[in-house]
Amino acid sequence: MKMTPRSAAITILCELDKARVPVSAIFDRMEQGAALERQDRQLAMKIVYGVLRNRDYLDRLLAHLCRQPLGKMKPYVHQALRCGLFQIFFLDRIPPSAAVNETVKAVKAKNLPSRLQGFVNGVLRESIRQKAQLPNPEEPDDSGRPLLNHPAWLTNRWQQHYGEEEMRRICQHNNHEPLLCLRVDSIDLLTELRESFQVQSIAAISGNYAPKALLVRDYRGKIDEIKGIDQGTVQVQDQASQLASMLLAPFSPGLSCLDGCAGVGGKTTHLRLLLEEKNCRLTAVEPDIRRYHLLKQNLQRQNKGCPVGLHHQTLQKFAESGGAAFDRIIIDAPCSGTGVIGRHPDIRWNRREQDLEDFVVRQLELLNLAATLLAEDGILVYATCSIEPEENSGLVERFLTEHSEFTLTDCASFLPPSCNELIREGYLAPLPDTTIDGFFCARLCRKR
Repeated sequence: MKMTPRSAAITILCELDKARVPVSAIFDRMEQGAALERQDRQLAMKIVYGVLRNRDYLDRLLAHLCRQPLGKMKPYVHQALRCGLFQIFFLDRIPPSAAVNETVKAVKAKNLPSRLQGFVNGVLRESIRQKAQLPNPEEPDDSGRPLLNHPAWLTNRWQQHYGEEEMRRICQHNNHEPLLCLRVDSIDLLTELRESFQVQSIAAISGNYAPKALLVRDYRGKIDEIKGIDQGTVQVQDQASQLASMLLAPFSPGLSCLDGCAGVGGKTTHLRLLLEEKNCRLTAVEPDIRRYHLLKQNLQRQNKGCPVGLHHQTLQKFAESGGAAFDRIIIDAPCSGTGVIGRHPDIRWNRREQDLEDFVVRQLELLNLAATLLAEDGILVYATCSIEPEENSGLVERFLTEHSEFTLTDCASFLPPSCNELIREGYLAPLPDTTIDGFFCARLCRKR
């Protein structure tokens, strides 16, 4: 039977429970065998992300509606019920009857016994009848604490580091769809785009931190249909990531610059523009083949700015190949990603606290490698999209104790005044909020 948005969503959630891999990787693998139309794919992902953002609440509803313990349910049935309830309680545009019927069809297509089909049908229809009496997402649990929809190890850490109120605010932020953030090459194009979105009744505002950021709410179209994306004059990039590239300033003529963990090229394409008129040399290194191909595509689409040398290899291999030292290096290190859970809700359920130790080992390796590649008087920016101190300030402090030739410089001196509220102890360290992702940057200068 043809894959439907509901069957795709249920299957992805089942796979996610079995293997700690990104949702996008599961979806891409699934689509190789059963492609979905764009609208169907969007609905499937909306259901998946919605379930992940509200998982504890959906299970709380199930506990009210089912006598059977959730732990004894078949995984496919459990995920089907979560998907059905999410549609009924959160997706106003889908009639409740359609949510029930389509979810039951997905269970039937799995060839599960008819009694399980009837069970799913009965629970979902009962939820419609009882909707007004069932707990709402804001109601506290029996202990008086609000449902946070995050694992306890994360909320306990955030409470310890940031306090109860800030921890709750971060969780609440992560449980809602984030704004789309664009980096736009020129102020004129930014103004044109903002007005174009507003004509379509799509809310769009200029960024409050990065000077060429545009924030868009509830965009439902294809990203590549946004004007400027296909020419590379517009890129999807959060404000925090845009600020990271700016920390490599000042840019004097003839500088050499290295993006040591280039990914798909958000910072590489930004740096290319910042260095455009300076006769500078930019090098980008990315070991993952999929990200490397996307990096190449983004640079080809951009087709402006300074030349870029691309290297599909690890930073270790690149360092071993020798060559002149770099005046500027940025390392956006692999990390736990706890600052971008709002954009990637699967992270909260995929990560384990013990994973942090492995990330820290790798991050320190990369920072030490970057130190060997940096010229005297050079600038090294270390960045993560984590809000965990071990990966951020703790790691930088450890690096500085082992490298007396480096000093920490205050990020505030190189960013717009509006960013002062994001600076903590000289670091750029925003916590996730409506207009910016959770992020961390340290700006390190190598002394002569």
